[in-house]
Amino acid sequence: MQTEDKHISIFYYILITAAVIFLDQFTKYLAIEFLEPVGTYPIIENVLHLTYVENTGAAFGMLKDARWIFMIISSVAIVALAVYIALQYKREPYICVCLALVVGGGIGNMIDRIAYGFVVDFVDFRLINFAVFNGADSFITVGSAMLIIYFFIETIKDERAKKASGATSDTAGSADKSDEKLSTPLDNISDSDSKAVAAKGKASGDSGKKSSSGDGGAEL
Repeated sequence: MQTEDKHISIFYYILITAAVIFLDQFTKYLAIEFLEPVGTYPIIENVLHLTYVENTGAAFGMLKDARWIFMIISSVAIVALAVYIALQYKREPYICVCLALVVGGGIGNMIDRIAYGFVVDFVDFRLINFAVFNGADSFITVGSAMLIIYFFIETIKDERAKKASGATSDTAGSADKSDEKLSTPLDNISDSDSKAVAAKGKASGDSGKKSSSGDGGAEL
């Protein structure tokens, strides 16, 4: 069961989300002001360019011309994740930080869709022929990757804990069986065996008494 951290404030997650939105919108503003007139600017020729693109689809240019669909999906996802953060930020701080990155990126792209009818993309990796993307896409990807890594590590920890628990149970079971084996010979002695041992003891006692009586008569 997760314990609550009383020192964590919801303000931290609001600050993370706000910082993501600010960075995303600021870089897009620069792209509109300086890249739109020139189209593209090479940082490293044929490797990394800054290219102005108006994306009407989803992240990384997928499914173009589906603005309203993505606005609805994004709105529902953003609200759901925000509610989760509000409810769980003290119990799951790491997960909520990851989700704050995702929410910030989602809101950043949502602002573009509402304001312009498209999303401004400008990061262009030409070496691998990758789709042009923006800061919001990067934050969404980083937050999602951090979540995947977290759950992967937690799964490994759970598996190791189960194996360790199973090994401990096997050791305890072996010890119990050893105790049972040691106690079995005494427990398995039957009533007839006990009576036989008692009878032999009595017979030995009677013989001893008779011998003592005989010896006394001879002396007289």
